[in-house]
Amino acid sequence: MEGEGITRKTVLKAALLAAPLPLVVSQANALAGAPPALTPSCDDGDDPTPPQTEGPYFKPNSPRRSVLPGSGTALTVSGYVFGLACQPLANVLMDFWQADSQGAYDNLGYGLRGHQFTDAQGAFRLTTIVPGLYPGRTRHLHVKLQAPNRPVLTTQLYFPGEPRNNTDTIFDPALLMNVPQPGTATFDFVLNVPGTPPSSPPPSSPPPSGGTWRAGTTYPTGAQVVYGGQTYRCLQAHTAQAGWEPPNTPALWQRV
Repeated sequence: MEGEGITRKTVLKAALLAAPLPLVVSQANALAGAPPALTPSCDDGDDPTPPQTEGPYFKPNSPRRSVLPGSGTALTVSGYVFGLACQPLANVLMDFWQADSQGAYDNLGYGLRGHQFTDAQGAFRLTTIVPGLYPGRTRHLHVKLQAPNRPVLTTQLYFPGEPRNNTDTIFDPALLMNVPQPGTATFDFVLNVPGTPPSSPPPSSPPPSGGTWRAGTTYPTGAQVVYGGQTYRCLQAHTAQAGWEPPNTPALWQRV
């Protein structure tokens, strides 16, 4: 776990960056109280980041962006995505959504919703605002993650020192973000990817003959392509890229 001396994850993070990345921000009252619990480490034998309920407000087809404009207290979230053996995972699909500063979700448009991919070092960065409160819940962010050709992890992130952390029945202290100073915080995800596989599958270039899928093409929801002799329907609008062929990305493509 972090804080228990040098771990392989700590060494890897030091090698990936010459200086720490900026992380997640919270409001002043979110900084009060006890220090946050340790986030999951990716040392061999440790559990991956725990899943949580999707809730009623998830909406597919979010735009690809790392900045979610909104009115409120600025918030920057960053960190890494690792596998169980501490290898950073590139090209992990991360879909974020949250309430606005008044505790309301945009269910008509795509306000405070967006997806991105981890970079070659497994790093991500989200610029947004601190979510507001609504009845029954503490302050939180939602996120779905999927490594290439792996199942989707749906979970939530929480702020330390929030009074409602003690009464929210969904809250899990293992999902507390580290907030070293106002305006910055960090969280590292650990996906259930065992061993030491490559960070992304080798791209198929060119695709199998006879197919219609092409990297660099922007596909709307509902579009159909043929890949490897099979037909796939697009589940979420996106721009295709090498390594995210339809068989590898069930979050983006459904076989029909």
